[in-house]
Amino acid sequence: MDDLQPDALVQAALRHDDEAARQLVQRLYPLVAKMVRSHRPRRTPEEDLCQMIFIKVFQKLSQFSGKVPLEHWVSRIAVNTCLTQIESEKVRPELRHADLSEEEEAVVKNLAVSSEELAPDNRLASRQLVEHLFEFLKPVERLIIDLLYLQGRSIEEIHQITGMGTAAIKVRAFRARQKMKAQLTKLGVGPNL
Repeated sequence: MDDLQPDALVQAALRHDDEAARQLVQRLYPLVAKMVRSHRPRRTPEEDLCQMIFIKVFQKLSQFSGKVPLEHWVSRIAVNTCLTQIESEKVRPELRHADLSEEEEAVVKNLAVSSEELAPDNRLASRQLVEHLFEFLKPVERLIIDLLYLQGRSIEEIHQITGMGTAAIKVRAFRARQKMKAQLTKLGVGPNL
């Protein structure tokens, strides 16, 4: 079966020939891997993305008309899959240990093991960590958290500054804290903050 043309392999794979499907993967993997390396989103491992692409290729194999070379058709699926994954990562950002500096990671580890106040040399790193966490908040949530917790303003003062109702301020502050806690939990800091 090694000497079959791509079109013959496609037809055999459509008839549920496992060996033909393996041959297609072997032939197309270098191309798919190259496309993934060129367009890979930051958080998705290369192997996972290649696997997603091959799943799509086999799901859509019956749609391959043969009017273009198989490699072009697969390349298009690969690029579109990568772009879709990049978009989904933009919509659902995530903070990972790799995104943190050594100092910020030390703050996270300190938060995970104790509730004591931070040492003075870690205060700048903790501020930078808060700024990373702010990236996951909407602008209005950032403003409320900044005014409430970093500037120490009261709910009434925030109401006067923003014109928002006190109930809305409390709800937005709660939601913002929940988002920040979720990101810290992903980093290994317990939910007891």
